[in-house]
Amino acid sequence: MSKRNSQASKTAARERLRMERERQAKRDKARRQAFVAGGIVVVLAAAGGIGYAVVQANKPTGWDAVRNQKLVKPANTTGADGTTVVIGKSTAKKTLVTYEDPRCPVCAQFEETVGSTVKKDVDDGKFKLQYVGATFIDVNIPGEGSKNALSALGAALNVSPEAFLEYKAALYSTKWHPDEQDDKFKDDAYLIKVADTVGALKGNKAFQNDVKKGTFDKWALLMNDKFNADGKKYGFGGTPTLLMDGKKLTGSDGQNAPMSVGEFDTALQKALGK
Repeated sequence: MSKRNSQASKTAARERLRMERERQAKRDKARRQAFVAGGIVVVLAAAGGIGYAVVQANKPTGWDAVRNQKLVKPANTTGADGTTVVIGKSTAKKTLVTYEDPRCPVCAQFEETVGSTVKKDVDDGKFKLQYVGATFIDVNIPGEGSKNALSALGAALNVSPEAFLEYKAALYSTKWHPDEQDDKFKDDAYLIKVADTVGALKGNKAFQNDVKKGTFDKWALLMNDKFNADGKKYGFGGTPTLLMDGKKLTGSDGQNAPMSVGEFDTALQKALGK
């Protein structure tokens, strides 16, 4: 073999070796980039997972989440949020506004003592009755019963005004109204059991489904908002409170709602201007 051929072979071998080193270097670089990219993806995925978990953990739940739900207004209501509930003859010139919390023991006492008189006066056309529900006892004595019962009252109102009044009377009755400390009204089954004592609600599947699904939960919260707004406007913060023409109807103490038929009749006559 000539020296020339030998030199050419060495040069070719060195070139092949150089090219192979370049290819290996490219492969090593690609592996490093893939590893780094994979690490970034893992870090991003982990960060994303943590971020998702934080977002989920901070999402409102239970009754706090109800604020974000779509509002469903019961039938037989008016106003932008359906929080105006007026029952009675259209010919009645004045309206008695009653503010009540379902868990309130004094409301129960008022309904048991004066409730039938109020209903008779409404039926006779002496005045229209406007109902405003409150849920502040769920805050004062932590629970859910006021909100849940108010939502169920919305379901009864969706059936008819008469069913609403009868159901409200049943909830406040001596038999069914629990002690203020006992949050029985948070239990849908208990609310439905009470409803079965009302003709129009007994076995009423639509009503029962509305109670179980919480169809009127948001409405209940907005109703309490109305109670709070009116309380600030007229200067009260408790239940039961009765208003006519923006003025409170009170008993003999001049402060609290009339708690006997006699006191109620006296306050009503004064409010009616008779």
